[in-house]
Amino acid sequence: MSVPTTIDATLVAELIGVRDRAYAPYSNHPVGAVVESESGTRYAGANVETAHYKGLCAEASAIAAMVSTGERRLQRVYVIGPGEHLCSPCGDCRQRIREFATAETRILVLDAQGNLLRDYDMEALLPDAFGPENLGKPSFA
Repeated sequence: MSVPTTIDATLVAELIGVRDRAYAPYSNHPVGAVVESESGTRYAGANVETAHYKGLCAEASAIAAMVSTGERRLQRVYVIGPGEHLCSPCGDCRQRIREFATAETRILVLDAQGNLLRDYDMEALLPDAFGPENLGKPSFA
């Protein structure tokens, strides 16, 4: 699977749009994510915070949208934060991505304008990960 060095303008606009619709009144740190499934379909998600400080991350939101349609495999995960700094997936989301990733899955982190900052494979994102196979279940990886 080829990895883009630049991100398509339509995808960047989708990522910025979903990030700008995030509900982040407590952290003021809006994040957007788009996951691309095995079929090539894209699913968007934004972080959603709540007053008791337990929220839903953008990656979790996008993965939930994908799973809700019956898809189970991730080709690519795109994450965009609000600044120039790296806004990579949190630990929970790394594990969540791992659940639906294959060895070929790419995780791409963009700056606020949509410039590619980092490109991970699953082993780089979550080395020596605990997955379904550790519980005797089939794994995509």
